[in-house]
Amino acid sequence: MQPTRLIAHRGASGWAPEHTETAVRLAARLGADAVEPDLVATRDGVLVVRHDSELGSTTDIADRPELADRRRTQTIDGEEVAGWFVEDCTWAEVATLRARERLPRLRPLGALREGREGVLRFSDLLAIADETGLDVVAELKHASHHAALGLPLDALLADAVAGTHWAGDGRLTVESFEEAVLHEVRDRGVEARLVYLMGEGGTAADLVGRDGASAPTYAEQRGDASLAELARRVDAISVDKAVLFDRSDGALRASDLVERARAVGLGTIAWTLRPENAFLEPEHRLGEHPAAWGDWTTEWRMLASLGLEAVFADHPDLWRRLEA
Repeated sequence: MQPTRLIAHRGASGWAPEHTETAVRLAARLGADAVEPDLVATRDGVLVVRHDSELGSTTDIADRPELADRRRTQTIDGEEVAGWFVEDCTWAEVATLRARERLPRLRPLGALREGREGVLRFSDLLAIADETGLDVVAELKHASHHAALGLPLDALLADAVAGTHWAGDGRLTVESFEEAVLHEVRDRGVEARLVYLMGEGGTAADLVGRDGASAPTYAEQRGDASLAELARRVDAISVDKAVLFDRSDGALRASDLVERARAVGLGTIAWTLRPENAFLEPEHRLGEHPAAWGDWTTEWRMLASLGLEAVFADHPDLWRRLEA
């Protein structure tokens, strides 16, 4: 069995604000194999590295009077969201913003670094990955939403890697909660590993757009027949770690998803490993404070025993400590 690969979730985001240059370079120093950037697009078609289309939670855009009129409410993937959106700004405007810690109450160390760094473009992150030796696992966020705006993420990604080694040397993985955009990336000549992200609940936005209320949920897509179909189209699934636990007999134990996926030729990736109580299973929390670290070692060892293809972690050093 191949060793589990360690993917730094938006960089070493447990120690520095996510998606910053510091977080990416620190991830390499702490032993990550790869870094995962989330990709969204500006109004003028520049791929930028941000958690979501809404910029208010991860930048200081709310403090910029010159951009105050950009605040609005819109529906993205069926959910109403209020704030400042990347697609309403040019890259020149986004480039003036400073990064903020997305989880300041849980990540006080990251909050201390607020305002020190700007926003990275995808091209910037690829350059850092080249310097540090990290592979890249790029998540295309809200693909249907972007396509409807005339900002197809598959085309923008293909343009970003065209003529570079990233287009075909095996170091690039592309993932999305929407399967269709993965194949569009491949159709554009990008030889990346394709990974289908699956939430614990909900339904893929592209399937809702195609099939409406009859679209299969992520949970239904984890059934045996659906996994076998997925195995003919993608290389791996990446799932919320919650679906890798089972309490059907009253006690917490591992589910059989990884085994069932492996049986049809699919790799399985788990997200996101974090030590704080807020993100651990109830059985592994210590005390009541959400920012306190719980019994993360027990939970992570349970996951490590499953034979996962890879894990996403905010603190890469903790996973390496567990392996030692």
